[in-house]
Amino acid sequence: MRVPSLILVEDNKKLSQALIQGLEHTEKVKVMAHYTSGEKALENLQDSPDVYLMDVSLAGTLNGIETIVEIRKEFPRKPVVIYSIQDKDSYFRQFRHSGILSHFAYVKKSNYLLPAMILPLVSDAIFGKSFIDPEIADRVEEVIQADHSSPLNLLEPNELKVALLLGNGYSNEQIARIMGYKDKRTISRINGQIYIVWDLKENKEDEKIARTRAALIVRENKLLHWEKDGRAFYEKKGEWLEWQ
Repeated sequence: MRVPSLILVEDNKKLSQALIQGLEHTEKVKVMAHYTSGEKALENLQDSPDVYLMDVSLAGTLNGIETIVEIRKEFPRKPVVIYSIQDKDSYFRQFRHSGILSHFAYVKKSNYLLPAMILPLVSDAIFGKSFIDPEIADRVEEVIQADHSSPLNLLEPNELKVALLLGNGYSNEQIARIMGYKDKRTISRINGQIYIVWDLKENKEDEKIARTRAALIVRENKLLHWEKDGRAFYEKKGEWLEWQ
């Protein structure tokens, strides 16, 4: 029976050596390559292993979650086992928004990194199953709750800067100048993305309304939802309350 092939993406030299030796010793998986950064893994997509084993924190610009998102643009649902010792909200938020739904395991490094524990995760990922370490699942849920507590947490960094300036009454031209953009149309595009994230209208007819409502959301720090009759509501502890 053919053993599955694996590519390790890990920037810690001692850990990577130990993982390679330990996995190869089981004779149940073949480590075909090792890279220290997501960029290197993307440069060698032609290797196309059966599964990637990847740290979230890597050398280079891309982290492990961003790397697997890029890999799956070329190879949809490519199996991956992601591990991390990091406890950053940004990683859990990225994972939540990544679209990684199957053929994966996401585990805490200190809980699951012995070769004998990795192998079942590798097998499940290859067969399309998904697994999240309970500790990580709890942290992802914490991030979801935190994001819902403030609409600003749903925005990317540049979107957040634009939203805060918009909430203070600046025009697109003024925002572009403050942020160093030469073309105010860039701000219009960012505004449009903010409207989408906050479920506001984006067509030209309603752009002024959306802009005003976005400014109110910033000022109130509540994700407001407007009804057709003009009333606005926000969610608090599972209950919808009318905003006054």
